[in-house]
Amino acid sequence: MNKEKVTIQDIANSLNLSRNTVSKALNRNDSIPESTRNRVIKKAVELKYKHFAFINNESLPTKKTGNIALLTSSMPDSSHFGSKLINGLEKKISSEGYNLSIHIIRQAEIDALILPNNFELKNVDGIVCIELFNKAYTKLINNLEIPTIFIDCTADIFYPDLNTDILLMENEHSTYSLTKKLINSGHTEIGFVGDYKHCKSFNERWIGFNRALIESNLKLDLSFCITEDNKFPYVSPNWINSQLDAIDKLPSAFICANDFVAIALIKALKSKNIKIPEDILITGFDDSPESRIIDPHLTTVHIYSNEMGAIAADLILSRLRNPSKPVQITHVKTKLIFRESTGNII
Repeated sequence: MNKEKVTIQDIANSLNLSRNTVSKALNRNDSIPESTRNRVIKKAVELKYKHFAFINNESLPTKKTGNIALLTSSMPDSSHFGSKLINGLEKKISSEGYNLSIHIIRQAEIDALILPNNFELKNVDGIVCIELFNKAYTKLINNLEIPTIFIDCTADIFYPDLNTDILLMENEHSTYSLTKKLINSGHTEIGFVGDYKHCKSFNERWIGFNRALIESNLKLDLSFCITEDNKFPYVSPNWINSQLDAIDKLPSAFICANDFVAIALIKALKSKNIKIPEDILITGFDDSPESRIIDPHLTTVHIYSNEMGAIAADLILSRLRNPSKPVQITHVKTKLIFRESTGNII
C-alpha cells in the first residue's frame, strides 16, 4: 500500500477490528487492552500509516503473552456443544494475546480437592471452567481469587455463593416452550428423562418442564420420569430399557435433558417395538450432529456454541481488565428445532 493512502479503516479491516477501536488504540486510550493496542500499532508500522512509517517493528514494545487455563473434568468431543464453544473461546482470546491451556481434572483430584499437577497458579491470569459440576471443587476454584468464569455449573449452589461470572445457554424457557407445544397438542401425560441435579443447565430444563405443567393445570407424575443420579449410564439403551420396564404405563411424550439421553431412549423404545412418533414423542436438547442422524430425526434445542465461546472470551477478558466489577450471570439465546420425533408438532 502507498503510505499516503493508508487509513484507519485499512488497519481496522486488516485486523478485523472496528474503526473506533483502532482509533482509540492509536491514541493510547486506556479502555483498549494493551495487547490490542500493540497489535494495532504493529499493523500501523507494517502498513506505514502516517508517522508510524518511520518506526521499525524491532523497536516496538512487546507484551508477555498471557495465559488462560481451561479446567474441565471431561474434554468435550466433537459432538458435544462444548467443542465448538472452546474453539470460539480460543479464537477470541488468542486475538487478544492470550494462550489457552487445557487441564483435565481427574476424579481423584476432585475427591482430594487438589489442582492438577500441570496447573501452576503463578502462570495463570484467568480461568474458564466447563463440565465441572462438583460443589466442593467449584468452591476450591472460586477461592483461588483469580478471574474466573464457569460455563454451566453445579446445580446445588445458589448464584450468590459463587463470586464469579457464570455463562449458560437459555434452558428454562426453551424447555418450557417445548413442553407447552406438546400439551397444546393434546399430550397430558409427559415424562422427563435426566438427572436434574447433575448441573445447573439440566436443573433449569427441569424447572421449565415443571412450569409448563403447572401453568397447564397438570400435575407432575414422577412415575413417568427417569431422574436417577447421573452416575447411572443414561446413554446406555440397556440401562434405559431397565428403567422403562419399571414404568407401569408409559406417557405419550418424553422431554429429555439432552440429545444423548434422548437417542438412548429412542433406541430402547425401538427395542420394545414402540414406534416414534406414532406411539410416543421424544425431544432432546443441544442439536448435536447425532440428532440429525438418528431415525427418526430428533426434535431438539439448538445451542449457539461458537457464539457462546466468543461471549465466554469477552467475559473473562472483561474480568481481567476489571476484576472488581459486579459478577454476571449470562444466558445465551437458544432455538427450538422441530423434527420427526415429535410428528407434526411445530
